[in-house]
Amino acid sequence: MARLFGTDGVRGVANLDLTAELAVKLGTAAVEVLAVGLDHQPVAVIGRDTRASGEFLEAALAAGMAAAGAKVIRIGIAPTPEVAYLIEALNADLGAVISASHNPMPDNGIKFFASGGRKLPDSLEDAIEDRLQTPKPLPTGAKVGRIIDNPMASGNYISHLVESLSIDLSGIKVVVDCANGAAHHTAPAAYKKAGAEVIAIHASPDGLNINQDCGSTHLADLIAAVKEHDADLGIAHDGDADRCLAVAKDGSEIDGDQILAILALAMKESGKLVNNHVVITVMANLGLKQFLQNSDIEVIETPVGDRYVLSAMEVGGYNLGGEQSGHLILADHATTGDGTLTALHLMQRMKQTGLSLAKLAAVVQKLPQVLINVSGVDRNLGVSHPAVLAEVDRLRAQLGESGRILLRPSGTEPLVRVMVEAPTDNEANAVAQALVAVVRKVAAL
Repeated sequence: MARLFGTDGVRGVANLDLTAELAVKLGTAAVEVLAVGLDHQPVAVIGRDTRASGEFLEAALAAGMAAAGAKVIRIGIAPTPEVAYLIEALNADLGAVISASHNPMPDNGIKFFASGGRKLPDSLEDAIEDRLQTPKPLPTGAKVGRIIDNPMASGNYISHLVESLSIDLSGIKVVVDCANGAAHHTAPAAYKKAGAEVIAIHASPDGLNINQDCGSTHLADLIAAVKEHDADLGIAHDGDADRCLAVAKDGSEIDGDQILAILALAMKESGKLVNNHVVITVMANLGLKQFLQNSDIEVIETPVGDRYVLSAMEVGGYNLGGEQSGHLILADHATTGDGTLTALHLMQRMKQTGLSLAKLAAVVQKLPQVLINVSGVDRNLGVSHPAVLAEVDRLRAQLGESGRILLRPSGTEPLVRVMVEAPTDNEANAVAQALVAVVRKVAAL
């Protein structure tokens, strides 16, 4: 049987792959695994994004957790990093977020956190999967769990974010695209509380419009709004706001690699970058690696997924890491990627230096990079078939040391991702298309 958990929890089409029945079982299994050995009633925190399916999945997940004996605190619509923060702040033993992040609205997902608001290693996810197959007797009577609602908890989270800054953000005008998602309230509120002038767009979720032509995967509206309002920058969140991308005043797009470089340099100059190390993934642009190395900052590389970044940070005691997609972890202030926190510190760097975002981002000379998502193929066959591997070898030899190829199955969607870097856009496109053609040919066999 295929592994249920992907790179960021359990995901699928809501009510088809991810059903209420499965959510109940996952809730029960998670409590039995993550709360084992406690000498008190376990406490769990649940938050969700704005998808309509989140309502029934939240009810089902809470029911499963309460059935296992946990006290369940539902905080309603909340960004993933808010749930992680509140697990620690409320001294809970575990928690969960119901979200499919940047995926389309019909999808949904469940990702779990252990005590302290930390994502689970593979071993604990495997243990939860195993428990699904071997249920045990449930508590009865006074030992069953209770479910309570605490929708006011977000105020503490917003204050926590703003208190992480050393200066206020007065004088900065920012447009924030909330993706009609979980940050539609918290992100604008945090930026305003920090002193910035805020224009919010796509901040009217209706349960169906999350990520629909907006947010971090669709920057056109944000670029237009930044220019229309003559803003200093734009910030784009995804559905659960654990990431952010940015737009400079001139409309240029600023990705996670560039944001990571800006914050790494700021932390190094202030003496706050632990051991002068930054953790990145294999998807990071070579230009970022070159900038960090030229700045005497050591680089640690991990597989794709912010939990792998976080794991490497914890092992080494490092306090900054992230992904090109905009998942950045500022470990001095958060236990997981936090798009709003990242954006606040990005704006703080702008104010401290007096430099535009475009100028700050220019320290990274990115190599042309092409990323193509190939759908309709078997994720494992598409990266392991001998014909595909032979083509990868041929194209890598063609590029030599001037570029690179990364072929991997998506851990969150039914896709194969083809990424190519090369000295020119034309060469990167040609190599990527050649590899995509072979992947599709194999899929048609």
